[in-house]
Amino acid sequence: MEILGGPIYSVAGAGESHGPAVTTIVFGCPAGQRIRRNDVQRYLDRRRPGGNRHGTPRNEKDKVIFLSGLYRKDHEQLLTGSTLSVEVEDQTYETEGYEDGFTTGEPISAIVLSTSKKSGDYTQFSGQTGEVRPGHTDLVKFHKSSGFVDVRGGGRSSYRSTISDVIGGSIARLFLQEQFGTVILSSISQVGSLRSSISLAQHFEKVIEQTGSATIAHETIEEAIQQMEASEIHSLDSDFAVAAGELIKSTRKAGDSLGAAVEVVALNVPPLLGDPLYQSLKARLMGSLGGLNAVQACEIGAGAKVIERLGSENNDPIRSHGYTSNSHGGLLGGITTGMPIVCRVAFKPTSTINSPQQSVQKNLSEIEFELAKGRHDPCVGVRAGVTLESRASIEIMNAALSQQTQQINIDAPRLF
Repeated sequence: MEILGGPIYSVAGAGESHGPAVTTIVFGCPAGQRIRRNDVQRYLDRRRPGGNRHGTPRNEKDKVIFLSGLYRKDHEQLLTGSTLSVEVEDQTYETEGYEDGFTTGEPISAIVLSTSKKSGDYTQFSGQTGEVRPGHTDLVKFHKSSGFVDVRGGGRSSYRSTISDVIGGSIARLFLQEQFGTVILSSISQVGSLRSSISLAQHFEKVIEQTGSATIAHETIEEAIQQMEASEIHSLDSDFAVAAGELIKSTRKAGDSLGAAVEVVALNVPPLLGDPLYQSLKARLMGSLGGLNAVQACEIGAGAKVIERLGSENNDPIRSHGYTSNSHGGLLGGITTGMPIVCRVAFKPTSTINSPQQSVQKNLSEIEFELAKGRHDPCVGVRAGVTLESRASIEIMNAALSQQTQQINIDAPRLF
């Protein structure tokens, strides 16, 4: 069973790259959280194919329709969402989705239709003699499923499946921001050999140093968001973003692909979330972010740099008001300290490329592989930031709700 998060707040998804739709069910959001469809849609717009000129040329609008788990007395406001129309046996059935409502505490379901498909591009990969893309899931999925595999766009292994991550993560981040002021951001910090000269984590650590408080003001966060959104790619370093954009374009023209690194920073995270060992928030974040499509590494805080340090250099000094540095990346013993949670995630180059490569057919006959057709991201990390933010939001949300289960209030479960 594939479920993100859990056991309290979790997200389940279904749908293949070229299937009719991607469906999502979100479990465990407390009742009373206002959800406006457009608040979720803006995160899907960052993720969608065609939303960034350096990503795949596939252009999906990815409009979300909410079908359950929301309610309000004013039905006109609740039901002003998109109309869902289905034709079955020459009969058309229509219903309205939810546009603006409050969570009921029951499962929230959503659907996103797939309307820009070119399934004929994938006949090259079908059947026993289907060709295998080096670095892709083609071979392992074919044999794992005994040949019953959807080859169109990679099927369930497609980055399209992360629609569910973003929907569930968007609901989580709306709750976290309203309840705790928590905001999760990301910035592309490396593309190929090009490195950003500005670190998102260090940017906010300087703010903390100047103010003497780990709480970051909304205005300061908004300035960083606007700066990243105005860049060529989603990065705090605009000069790096321009150079990276040019590198991606030249690599695409050469028929090749690039890897990338993305910083993920969670600000204003409540302290004491998570548990040591098996429910360590560090372990869960590394597993969730590290398990995303094409990710090869996930670091917390100073990451691999700690290898070269002495303990006296790496330990974060503590004063009565809190920590004065953040090598630990907001987590000690898997428990939040109140400092920003800092992760750095490394993506491999996109596996599907136009360059000739040595490979096999699915029956293991050796071939010289050349891609016939297809629409692919030359650098998958360019679109990945919002999905990483979403996965982090889901894990932090689950940890926050788990902490609340330990705060016993015997007066709460009274009816009269």
